[in-house]
Amino acid sequence: MPLSFTMLSKRLIIAWAFFTICLMGAGILTLVLSLVWRKPNLLLNLTFSTFDLTAGTILGMILLGTSVLSIILVTLRGKRPLVLLNWLLLLDGVAILFVATFIWIYTLHERNNYHAVFGRQSNATKIMIQDALRCCGYFNATDEVAFGGTFCPDQDAAVAANSFCVTPIVQYADPKLNDVFSTTYGFMAIVIGLFLSSMCIIKKRQEFERFEKIDTKRASRFV
Repeated sequence: MPLSFTMLSKRLIIAWAFFTICLMGAGILTLVLSLVWRKPNLLLNLTFSTFDLTAGTILGMILLGTSVLSIILVTLRGKRPLVLLNWLLLLDGVAILFVATFIWIYTLHERNNYHAVFGRQSNATKIMIQDALRCCGYFNATDEVAFGGTFCPDQDAAVAANSFCVTPIVQYADPKLNDVFSTTYGFMAIVIGLFLSSMCIIKKRQEFERFEKIDTKRASRFV
């Protein structure tokens, strides 16, 4: 066991290891989902923008990098490496709050936000969405409608269907966005736990360094 661990209690080491592993898991989860959700998927690609997935990728790399640095820095002697770790954890917290709050705010106006997203799609994509969700147009049968496919071949079919895409799109996207920002906010508990564990290790090392200086002074008196 490294000397930097010898003055620490087993419970404190376990707490630090637990939160470090959890942070690593959070980083891996965020990174993997951000990459997997880029694959071609009609409704998933409509739900998450390229900006969302890029932000998720960056956040995942930050959390994963911090967890690796946590393992490296805690093995070094002194308190300065852990002070650096705590600054990194503060930056992690800011990044987590930014991403989670951005998505949360987006969910407050989902119907209007996805109206803009739906409107930016090509007619071919709109037709696939309308066929998949069995709807025509967004807010009504003339709003951002694209004619073609099997469900909305023309204006008469769109009016007769009386089924609009706003409801099924929001019903699909809302639980996914809620899960994402709730989980991301939950990462704060891991960051706070690791921050507190690091603070406790710093305190223990300060005590150890103080006793070490006292022992050195006592030894020098007998020389």
